[in-house]
Amino acid sequence: MFAFNLTSPAEVIGGLSERMKRRRIDASLTQRELAARAGVSYGSLRLFEETGKISLEALVKIAFVLEAEAEFEHLFPPRPPKTIADVIGRPVRQRVRKRRNSSQSGK
Repeated sequence: MFAFNLTSPAEVIGGLSERMKRRRIDASLTQRELAARAGVSYGSLRLFEETGKISLEALVKIAFVLEAEAEFEHLFPPRPPKTIADVIGRPVRQRVRKRRNSSQSGK
């Protein structure tokens, strides 16, 4: 079966800001208190709660204060293979090491 995602980016952002606001209130923090603890501007926090707009760095700082940083580990997980052919046919990526120029290494 196929799962259909009926949410939009705006709905995801709105839900995220609402959940953060609820967590802030549950922690008995004002917007100013949370902003100060997180090291973000009060205006940034207020804008996030009102519109959902915020920098990723500020959002992560807020998440740490609200003890929600572990949830970021669930973003962009590797997709599981769908077929055995996906597993067998998937090339293993290796880093290519750059060779040092002999004149730079002092040899």
